[in-house]
Amino acid sequence: MISLAHAQTAAASADPTGGLMQMLPMILMFVVLWFFMIRPQMKKAKEHKALLAALAKGDEVVTQGGIVGKVTKVGDSYVTVEIAEGTEVVVQKPSIGLVLPKGTLKSL
Repeated sequence: MISLAHAQTAAASADPTGGLMQMLPMILMFVVLWFFMIRPQMKKAKEHKALLAALAKGDEVVTQGGIVGKVTKVGDSYVTVEIAEGTEVVVQKPSIGLVLPKGTLKSL
């Protein structure tokens, strides 16, 4: 009985790469997750941050809520958007989703 137990431990420790090979699928899944999910999100967040930094008076924008308007004032945290003649709303800067090409509001 003791010799049988000794033989089992010797066979288990004979393969030094066994532990690494068992972890390889998990490592591979993490790498795939990184390249297909996390990395594109980081890239999109970086582009959105650059969009907000370049925001200027006169830009035509769409908020994440779908409101379309023209920027009349840009602050550190807030942007004033004119959504109709004489009607302005103050929105948080991160809620700006898209900057439209000039003249888009006239074509709507």
